[in-house]
Amino acid sequence: MVFDIFSDTSTINVLGTQVSVASLVIGAIIMVAGVVVARIISTLFKRYFATNLPGNVATNLHKLIYYGIIIVTLLAVITSQGIDLSGLMVAGGIFGIVIGFAAQSVVSNLFSGIFLMFDRPAKTGDLIEIPQSNTYGRLMDITIFSTRIKLFDGSIMRVPNEKIFTSEIRNVSGSEVRRLEVTLGIAYKEDIDHAIAVIKKAVSRLPYVLREPKPEVWTEQLADSGVNLKVLTWIPRDEWDNVGPILLKEVKKDIDDAGIEIPFPQRVVHYANNQGETR
Repeated sequence: MVFDIFSDTSTINVLGTQVSVASLVIGAIIMVAGVVVARIISTLFKRYFATNLPGNVATNLHKLIYYGIIIVTLLAVITSQGIDLSGLMVAGGIFGIVIGFAAQSVVSNLFSGIFLMFDRPAKTGDLIEIPQSNTYGRLMDITIFSTRIKLFDGSIMRVPNEKIFTSEIRNVSGSEVRRLEVTLGIAYKEDIDHAIAVIKKAVSRLPYVLREPKPEVWTEQLADSGVNLKVLTWIPRDEWDNVGPILLKEVKKDIDDAGIEIPFPQRVVHYANNQGETR
């Protein structure tokens, strides 16, 4: 921006528009007031609202509010001075179209990140699963352009926000308790009711298994080689590691002690001899 000061010091030429010095002073005062208002509002937001948001979300919104107010104030000051920005707007529009085509994914990730910050499908530290991309891990943070997830092997996966926003998200940490499900089979010759009683006793003896809702055992399927039973038990949200890895082991011990047979694949073969007899 170039300022040409004429002999008449009461006006200044700004981009071909004569602007009075007094008007510029008033504009400068408005600009300073806008900066002060931006700081006050952003400080109030940080003090009273940011505490309920994840750290990265609060930081990004804080910056968005602060700079957004400053930009709006600047545009208001320029417009009030009667400065014609049509030429710059046309050039900026053409430039924006070019940039828009070149950065569609960036813009999409930006808006998806903003929507995710308001939607908040999960918070930092939650265990989430994205079935569409076969991603399962702990949410680290949601930034403007991407989301970082820590997988169980210790690696960190960066996922573009667009994929997160348009995918189904399963929040495993969304409730205080979660249900653990396993399936095991028993031979057809075994008494199902007796097997269910043995399994329920084994499950109830495990630590962290909740009494309410109580464990259930369902007859799920009459399979090729045996009867499949589904075991469903409720545990505290953060105690899966103390129950999941040992559940089937403890159930099998009790089933073996009770003499209940666990089936293995079986086939019945019929064949005919030379006389046409079938065996």
